[in-house]
Formats: sequence, C-alpha cells, structure tokens
Amino acid sequence: MSESVEGESEPTAESDVVDEESFRLEGGTVQTTLTDEKEDELILSAYQARNSEVFPKVLDLHVEDGAKIADVTYGKGVFWKEVDVGNYEVYASDLDPEKSPCGHSVDCRNLPYEDDSFDVVVLDPPYAEGFFRRNKDMLAGGDGSHSNFRDHYSNGEVVDTNGSKYHQAVLDLYCEAGIEAKRVLKEDGTLIVKVQDEVSANTQELTHIQITNFYEGELDMYSKDLFVVVRSNKPAVSGMNKQVHARKNHSFFMVYELDETPTNILHADD
Repeated sequence: MSESVEGESEPTAESDVVDEESFRLEGGTVQTTLTDEKEDELILSAYQARNSEVFPKVLDLHVEDGAKIADVTYGKGVFWKEVDVGNYEVYASDLDPEKSPCGHSVDCRNLPYEDDSFDVVVLDPPYAEGFFRRNKDMLAGGDGSHSNFRDHYSNGEVVDTNGSKYHQAVLDLYCEAGIEAKRVLKEDGTLIVKVQDEVSANTQELTHIQITNFYEGELDMYSKDLFVVVRSNKPAVSGMNKQVHARKNHSFFMVYELDETPTNILHADD
C-alpha cells in the first residue's frame, strides 16, 4: 500500500534524500526457488491464475532484462514470487514500512527518486472505495469479508485522500500516482498498473477505462497491452439483498508506454 494515512506526517526532506540503493532488492526470487523451467509458450491476454503467475508473463513480453524497475506499492511482494529479480534492477517500496523492504514509508504519489531515472514503474494501489472510508471501523476487510485484500492493500488505518471520497478517491489515487510515475520514468518508460473495476453506490465504475482515459488524455501515454486475470475461486458476498450487477471475479494488468502521440486517443478537429 502506498497511500498517505490520516495523521501521518507528509514526507520530509529527510525521506526525499534516502539512498536509492536502500530500495533495491537482491538477486533471486521472493520464493526460495523457482518452479521447474517452463517451455516457451505463447503469451495470452487472459488467464485464470494468480497474480504471481501472470505478472512474470507481463515482464517477459514488455520488459527487457536489466531494466531498472520501481515497484512503488510492493506490499508483500506477491507479484515477484516467481520472478528472478536478478534479471532486473528492482527497487521496492510501500507506504507501510513493515511491508517496505527498505523499512521506509514511501507514498506512491511522492517518490524519493530522481526525474527520468526508471525504465519501468509497477503500481498496484487499493482499487476499492471501501479502503478509503473515513471511519476506521468501516474500512474494507474489517468484518472479514475482504480480509485477504485488506492484508495486502491496507495497514488498517484511514487513508488521507485530500478531500476525495468514495470511488473518486480511488481514481484520484491512480491519477496522482500516474503523474508521479511519469516523472520518474525515462522518456520511453513503461508503467504497469494492476486495477479492478468496482460497483460503488450502486453505480458501475469501469476503473480500467477511467484511468486509461486520464493516462492517455492527460499524461500522453499509449495503452500498449491489457491482461485479464480471472479468479479461480468465487468472490465473497456480504450484505446483498438483490443482485443488480455481475459480481467482479476478474482484474487487469494494464501496460502503458510514454508516447508523445498516443495512438488510441481520438483528437477533435481544430
């Protein structure tokens, strides 16, 4: 999780000068060993699999060996469980210092890195408005219905959303983190974003489209690829009287590249 927490002080000048090398992961995988080497196979756009199984395919297709990568919402390092980080220069950080390998609290909206310094940024912030409620007792996962997600995406504290609330708080976080990612990315850099759509206040919110519109329209990014990750188990259901929308059991890895003329944008005639 890389979001500011209410009551937590803003990043200080001291945090801005933390040695970059303190964020770098050592070679090898997050797990002790990799599974047996797999035969080369065609990489597909959709998988019923875990994030840790799909993320390596994203890297294989879109990231060159030796690339300098910043995972700015590292959490428990799930994405990297089946990746040999020795093939890259990986710098990991998280808002929760207990999850951040370097031990520093780092907000994905205020990174301690120089401009134009990374080939790739990986972003996976909380995707559901339930993580942004102002009442600590009402945060998603408190009743156990989303405990696994809360364990990965939250430290159990109320998030400072700078006045935004509900789904708008989710969008603002993705947008602000995208702006910061663009700052630290090289001119031909790649942004890999994990996102899931949601229903908020009985309204369908297609988050992956909403953030794509912002990244392309405001940040001049090109939407290069999309991976669909389908859950192998059924999503939890609580407090539902009548179903109105299909229950979400999939999420996305979105791949964006910096591009002065995004090809997916429809430009209005002058």
